[in-house]
This record gives sequence, C-alpha cells and structure tokens, in this order.
Amino acid sequence: MIKRALWQGLLAGTAGGVVMTLGEKMEQAVTGRPDSHVPAQVLQRLTGLPERLSPQPLPLNWGMHYGQAALLGVLRSVMAQAGLRGPVASAKFAVVRLTNDQILENATGVGAPPQTWPRKELVVDLLHKAVYAFATGAVADALAARGGPGPGQHHAAARPGRHAHVGPLPRRHAYGA
Repeated sequence: MIKRALWQGLLAGTAGGVVMTLGEKMEQAVTGRPDSHVPAQVLQRLTGLPERLSPQPLPLNWGMHYGQAALLGVLRSVMAQAGLRGPVASAKFAVVRLTNDQILENATGVGAPPQTWPRKELVVDLLHKAVYAFATGAVADALAARGGPGPGQHHAAARPGRHAHVGPLPRRHAYGA
C-alpha cells in the first residue's frame, strides 16, 4: 500500500498543484492580484539560501509550490488507499493543506496567522487551497479505486449504515480477502 500511495500521491499532488495554479492565474487575470512570492521566501528561509525580497527566483517559487503540492499529495493518497475517499475526505485534506502552509510560513516568519490577514486575501487563499485539495483528492481517489476498496471501506461494507460498537474486521478480511 505504501509504494502505491507514494507514487500515486506524488502524481495526485502534482496534478492538484497544476489545477490550483491554473485557477490562481485565472483569478489573477480577473482581480489583478500579483503573483505571490511567499513560497520562494519560505524555501529560502528553510534552506538557508540568501534572501531576495524582490523579484523572487521563479525556480524557487515553483520548486516550493509544486514540491509542497506533490509531497502533501502522498498523504491524500494514503487516505484514499485506506478507504477515506470522496468529498468529505477532500474537505478534511483541505484543512491539512492550509495547516501545512501556515506552519511553514509562520515558523519561518514569512507569514502571519490568517486571522490577521485582510478578509479578501483570506478568502482567495482558502479558495485556491480548496481547489488543490479537491483536485488532488479526485486523482488520488481514482488511482486508489483501481486497487479496489480500502480497509475502511471493507469495514463499512460489513455492516452498512450507522452503527455503534462495531468491532474491527478480522485481519484476513480487512483487505477484501
């Protein structure tokens, strides 16, 4: 499962990053918002590279932007492999994506907590991260589905509906055997 989750997650996360970037470019064309240089600034601080305030090197910006997207995609793929699929799983993953950004940006001093941002900036960021999460989730779920239901889905299928006090499946049945 881990090997599949790794390659499928890197693929799903990269696809989600591409979809998010396309959405950002469309939004910027409408709103006139400039490109963000935060990814490059965070990467410079994390790696100890010399800091440049403006303009940021495009390869650093893209490296951090797509690197982060690809690596976080592995987590979404693990979710899908385990049987956590669909829009609810993608919504949960959106929170993880936002949290990851905030940890890195705040820990490096590049960013400030979102509650201090102008509301318009916050809404735009939430929208783009949600697009990433749902696009990544769609790809991760589709790739995981090729391998059949995950263990969580097997457990749910053993007793359909909402029930309390349902114990674990026997190990031999967790993977559909």
